[in-house]
Amino acid sequence: MTIRNLEGLFAPSSIAVVGPNRLPNKAYRLLLSRLCSGDCAKPVTIVGCGKDVPDGLRAKRKLSDLDEAPDLMILAGDPQDAPRLVLEAGGRGTRAVIALSPGFAIWPDDLVTRTLEAAREHTVRLLGPGSLGVAAPRQGFFAHLAASDVARGDLALIARSGTVLNATLSHAASNRIGFSAVASLGQRTDIDVSDLLDWFALDYRTRAILVHLEGIGNPQKFLSAARIAASSKPVIAIRSGKSRDRRGQGTTHAGRLAAPDLVFEAALQRAGILRVDDLGELFDAAETVERLRPVAGRRLAIVSTGRSLATIAADQLTTRCGELAELSEETKTALASAVRSGMPADNPLILPEATSPETFREAVSALLAERQSDGVLALAAPSAFSSLEETAGAIAAAYNADKRPASRKKALIATLAAGTPLPRMPLDEAGVPCYASAADAVRSFMHLVQYTEAKTHLMAAPPSLPSDFKPNAEKARAIAAGALEQGRTWLDPAEVSAVLAAYEIPQIETLVTRDLDEVYENARTLLERNGRIAVKITSPQLPFKSDVGGVILEITTPQQAFSAAKGLIERISASHPDAEISGIVLQPMRSRPHGAEIFAGIADDPTFGPIILFGHGGTAIEIVGDIALELPPLDLNLAGALVNRTRVCKLLQGFRNRPKADFRAVALTLVKLSQIAADIPEIREMDVNPLLADADGVLALDARISVAEPAIHKGRQGKSRLAIAPYPKELEQTVKLKDGSPVFIRPVRPEDEELYREFFATVAPEDLRLRFFAPVREFTHAFLARLVQLDYSRAMAFAALDPESGEMLGAVRLHADPDHRTGEYAIIVRSSLKGRGLGWVLMERIINYARVDGIETIKGEVLKENTTMLDMCQALGFTIRTSPDDDAIAVVSLTISEAARQLSGGNRPA
Repeated sequence: MTIRNLEGLFAPSSIAVVGPNRLPNKAYRLLLSRLCSGDCAKPVTIVGCGKDVPDGLRAKRKLSDLDEAPDLMILAGDPQDAPRLVLEAGGRGTRAVIALSPGFAIWPDDLVTRTLEAAREHTVRLLGPGSLGVAAPRQGFFAHLAASDVARGDLALIARSGTVLNATLSHAASNRIGFSAVASLGQRTDIDVSDLLDWFALDYRTRAILVHLEGIGNPQKFLSAARIAASSKPVIAIRSGKSRDRRGQGTTHAGRLAAPDLVFEAALQRAGILRVDDLGELFDAAETVERLRPVAGRRLAIVSTGRSLATIAADQLTTRCGELAELSEETKTALASAVRSGMPADNPLILPEATSPETFREAVSALLAERQSDGVLALAAPSAFSSLEETAGAIAAAYNADKRPASRKKALIATLAAGTPLPRMPLDEAGVPCYASAADAVRSFMHLVQYTEAKTHLMAAPPSLPSDFKPNAEKARAIAAGALEQGRTWLDPAEVSAVLAAYEIPQIETLVTRDLDEVYENARTLLERNGRIAVKITSPQLPFKSDVGGVILEITTPQQAFSAAKGLIERISASHPDAEISGIVLQPMRSRPHGAEIFAGIADDPTFGPIILFGHGGTAIEIVGDIALELPPLDLNLAGALVNRTRVCKLLQGFRNRPKADFRAVALTLVKLSQIAADIPEIREMDVNPLLADADGVLALDARISVAEPAIHKGRQGKSRLAIAPYPKELEQTVKLKDGSPVFIRPVRPEDEELYREFFATVAPEDLRLRFFAPVREFTHAFLARLVQLDYSRAMAFAALDPESGEMLGAVRLHADPDHRTGEYAIIVRSSLKGRGLGWVLMERIINYARVDGIETIKGEVLKENTTMLDMCQALGFTIRTSPDDDAIAVVSLTISEAARQLSGGNRPA
């Protein structure tokens, strides 16, 4: 359940407070006064509270005495009465219930279960228990027990903790910040963060969503809702609980390094959410990312009336991984006469303390025009020789004088280093974020950088995978299943090598023996092709061979190999008597002087499932800690971004006489690990360490894999452990058109951006206008990314391709509402293919998909002049009506069950 009946929570037509009241008297009076405040003018009835009813409010003895059930019921009585009251109210039409705190902080599991069962029988939504309530100031509705009143604004706030809610609202009140809506989640028995993200994503009154998180109950639902919300407006989150997290509990390096908070960070970034560290940052970040357009990079130009103030800002920028922009010679020349005497015209740009507002404006304008910067920070402090108010006006004037469209304006942030209140009115009117300290301003700029990177992450358009990469998933899956049948939790080295080979991961030659007498012959075989070899011991109980001295290098003769193996067995057996020595591994030693030791792995997070890790490899991997994480599934673009988040990436880029490593081979290896995580849920953890990378590619020198029976995860299909729905390959099919020509139909993939661009070039401008309701002159990356970046758990699009050339012939898409009850479709085919039945085939495909997915109705909007589309809709059984908003548009809708009957009956145009 998602947004269904949430109207009853945020915009109820009637309200009932149901007792007998157990709230403290002060809390009870506060609730009633707020319900009666504002301009909501909704009827409020007090039920079962005896004579404790304020004047002016209606009172009833029990729910059945009401002529109509309340739209919203607020529970103020005994929690044990909740199941009965919810069932009774829901049966009469109540849509939402709030279980308030105090008095309803934590319910026993059995009471929660009985209440939810009662609510679900009539689709009643339950907020809490332990909730402080909700507020919708723009609708004049206040049903909460927060310490502060909630002012009207355009931020939505979702908070798990009542304490965090109170602290946030208090901060907002002191800074005159308002909200479109506020919701206190409490125990999250029914309504959760995901539901509210879906709700506020569709709320036109909300420009940004602020979220306090602790944990996630259904990660797939959360990531789906978060990605949808973040694609339309800023979502900014703060998470509490990092200090309570337990360190990674895995048995491999990957499992130990995948700390819960790092996984959470990766999940939020994948969803396009900006994460902040404290409550004040929530509002600062919201102001910045809402007012300013995304930035192209991290380069900041600084102008200040004080050198020390500018230096503080530059220091903060460096600390936060930003960059000082390199000013062009043209800009330096233009600003030479404005700078302080004896100072260079460089970045930071230092102006005289007594700089006039006009000179300050000219300096800011010049930096806004600088092409080699991504943003400008204007710093001004009070001075006996100039007016801070006038300087603020000059900064605003410079921004207003920039006549570029808002979507192309450079980011400008101001610092007025003075006490409150700041003279910021002209800056607010111009839409320039303003702060009282240089540190806060720089942090604000980096918020914008991080938000842009998160949005880019969300809308990545990766290149295609190699067409010849065809892993043998069945072979690898059989290996994992065989180990589990034998009761083992580790694959042996030969099995690990076979899994790597099945996924085409280059690896060093490996010979494994359980017989000491075979070591001599194996060593001789390897030494004939290699001058040196390594001897390693293998044991399920000792996954880290180097930790116990289980590796001997630089072996040059078979006899040395035999002696080394014999010595290892004797020494390890004595020092670790409980460890089973399952074999001896022999590998050649390869000399790749410019190779970098990197690490790639799979970990298992209890919330988000499989995690892909990358970083600096070697035996000290856990000490160095140069690791980045990402959620699968990955493509080459996401894998490349993962590599770029590590320090070892700079080593891979080469330096001095060291050539650049094959970056694509590194990224492709991560994609292959991602595919392993998707294909084989039995693989719980995996280390490839070290993975040698140089200009010739990658080579796995060692690897280990642990396996376990996959558990069933809420919200995920079958045995899948992935929190993000992977590409649904099972939906691929080949069909024939009316003339018998074959067409390959498959779900749209992120790498289809160029395919779409080439396709649109074949569609007549008039057909494009009919599809998009307006002439389309340019297909930008952002436009195309919205078409190819799909959340497969929420939306589906099918591309029709020529089986021989791979050219795109047409596409159809369906985007479901959060409840998966209705879906909105759109379709377009190549202009030259009209009349061959492709449109009908694509409509059949999307209708069948909707039927299987459980969607009840699909609908769309069609220009009335598009008679071809309307004729097909009529033939398919669509209901056609004129749009209430535009007479030129027809709204078409189709009941899926009826459509399925018609299609099964062969109703198809000749």
